[in-house]
Amino acid sequence: MTPHTHPAQTLAQAMAQLPLIAILRGLTPAEAPAIGDSLVASGFAIIEVPLNSPEPLQSIAALTKLFPQTLIGAGTVLNAQQVKDVHAAGGRLVVAPNFNPAVVAQALALNMVALPGVATPTEAFAALDAGAHGLKLFPAEMISPATVKALRAVLPKSAALMPVGGITPDNVAAYLEAGASGFGLGSALFAPGRSAQEVRVQAEAFVRAFRHRGASLDPAR
Repeated sequence: MTPHTHPAQTLAQAMAQLPLIAILRGLTPAEAPAIGDSLVASGFAIIEVPLNSPEPLQSIAALTKLFPQTLIGAGTVLNAQQVKDVHAAGGRLVVAPNFNPAVVAQALALNMVALPGVATPTEAFAALDAGAHGLKLFPAEMISPATVKALRAVLPKSAALMPVGGITPDNVAAYLEAGASGFGLGSALFAPGRSAQEVRVQAEAFVRAFRHRGASLDPAR
């Protein structure tokens, strides 16, 4: 994955490796290298540092230097200026809890991957029409596997659907069977103060849960 690769291809390559996004809310720059190493060693290919973390741009800059083959960027990106700031720090991924057309447009202008947050069919279609490369289904606590199945029935087959919020190794199977493409993993994977070794144990548990279920599913998903 080079910075010049088209963002849709960048996302597709990362998803093919492992369609799990590590959400490192609360990460500090001092923790970033060890936590990043635990995730990459476990097979993770996508990492986001939410912008409401301590000095998030420093963490993003450190991670992108250490792990250039990993798709790294920010979450909780709420406006176009923040997209520019993430890009300047070396990030190539923009994740948001909501769909803001200006955020998606700025990400596209900077050749970055855009994953806006949606919760309804109206938002989902609007985000895809705006050029989003995939959809963060958020909060997944209110978007059940049955809802994902209904969305999958009407959305383009190529649309990446990533439930985020309350995802654990125990509930990934039901979402995958409903048509989810992957997941964003938050506090079940990383929380402030959790050691790199603890994060690696959690990361490997998620990878096992995904691989175990994913082996029997339609690879086109």
